[in-house]
Amino acid sequence: MTITVKILIGLVALLHLYFMWFEMFSWTSRGRKIFRNFPAELFEPTKPLAANQGLYNGFLAAGLLWTFFIEDVVWSRNISLFFLSCVAIAGIYGALSASKKIFFVQALPALLGIVFLFVQ
Repeated sequence: MTITVKILIGLVALLHLYFMWFEMFSWTSRGRKIFRNFPAELFEPTKPLAANQGLYNGFLAAGLLWTFFIEDVVWSRNISLFFLSCVAIAGIYGALSASKKIFFVQALPALLGIVFLFVQ
């Protein structure tokens, strides 16, 4: 993998580690500041749902970080493509169903990673 692809994969992984931390451990504190349109009384009841979502984001980050340790180039590329595709699909779905901002924060970096995987 080129350094550009590794940087993009690292960026996407770091974003998902942040999402994991936020959703699992800061949902009721920072969540109120980030999601101002979400009713304040719903943060506590939705804490388990957010934590579950955070766990999935952690799995995506783990899969992306795993690609840095795979020595076989083809295998590393395939695993990278799989996890970047998962992130891109989730980001596109989030943009269509929740907020267009999700496309730029989540899907676009993953899509750039996919493009760079194919042009290297």
